[in-house]
Amino acid sequence: MTAEFSGARMYHQTKSKNGLNIVTRRMPDRKSVAMGIWIKTGGRYESPANSGISHFLEHLLFKGSKKYSCRKIKESIEGVGGALNGFTSEEVTCYLVKLPAQYLGLGVDILSDMVINPSFPKEEIEKERFVILEEIKMYKDLPQSYVYELLDGLLWQGQPLGMSIIGEEKTVRGFSREDFSAYKRRQYTSANIVVSAAGLLDHSEFAELIEKKFVSPGRSERNSCLPAKEVQESPRLNAFNKETEQTHIALGFYGLERSHPLKYAQDLLHVMLGANMSSRLFNEVREKRGLAYEIGTQVKCLSDTGAFIVHAGMDNKKVEETIRVILEEIRKITEKPAGAGEFKRAKDFLPASLFSRWKTLWIICSCWVRPNACSERRCLRKRS
Repeated sequence: MTAEFSGARMYHQTKSKNGLNIVTRRMPDRKSVAMGIWIKTGGRYESPANSGISHFLEHLLFKGSKKYSCRKIKESIEGVGGALNGFTSEEVTCYLVKLPAQYLGLGVDILSDMVINPSFPKEEIEKERFVILEEIKMYKDLPQSYVYELLDGLLWQGQPLGMSIIGEEKTVRGFSREDFSAYKRRQYTSANIVVSAAGLLDHSEFAELIEKKFVSPGRSERNSCLPAKEVQESPRLNAFNKETEQTHIALGFYGLERSHPLKYAQDLLHVMLGANMSSRLFNEVREKRGLAYEIGTQVKCLSDTGAFIVHAGMDNKKVEETIRVILEEIRKITEKPAGAGEFKRAKDFLPASLFSRWKTLWIICSCWVRPNACSERRCLRKRS
């Protein structure tokens, strides 16, 4: 076991011999603790044959474990004033809990037993299969959400990153109990897990508690996935026709990966172009022309690729004009540098927004994933 400290001893890290990482931040002025178990697996670790299995598995871990039934899991956490949840994204699956500090041991016991010893009751698998099939229909009924899935398929055609995180109806219908057990054994290994916590806690005591739960016979290998390919020779379009009162669009460009030295410059571009009500797109598309109610930008950062996205919802008769105005604003910001006042406002806005967001987010191993507007919006709405 090794322990490291960073940021004037703000963050404590322990790495076990089997590869498990434990990261904490003690916040003595709090009376609660937030804890997350992060697994390095998600949509991009799948194939067309098992698309959606990470998300389905995440749901099933809430349905019962060796020590706790589905009902007991929920009642035990909520009965002490806590909250329990989980989400699946392209590169990570997370199980999280927040509860009063004196019940941290209970949270650790329940969350770890869910992740280590799920029971996979057959009747729950069948019920949850139906739930997820309904979830697939729900997103297709929400154009403002479904356009992002269509955009991923355009940016990363024929790649796992271009597939739906929820999966397809055919794959969801076909998963067996053995499929889930085998996938979990392969993906949920110690070297692919980070356990994080923040709040009123002691790092050494927490690390000792976690290591007793996550006992492994030896060091495991970290998961790997196919590298992303950014190949495009001409514009791509995918139009999904549905009888609605509005048209929703997601316009995307390849962006920067998490470790790119210009990632913060990309964030500033996001702020100036569409992150708030004083941004260029909001002013031009909504305030001046009244073309759309929803208009903005998002930044999506992954381990080896990314995307810069413009999204809008408009009247069906104003699609062409709205797209023309959006493209014109993009052209302007690429040809003429931002003025000193606009640039300063963006620089002041960005750290303030990051601070307010991090106050409520979980500590996370930065070498795996960094929170950004797109992945938060996409992942956290997939609530178990």
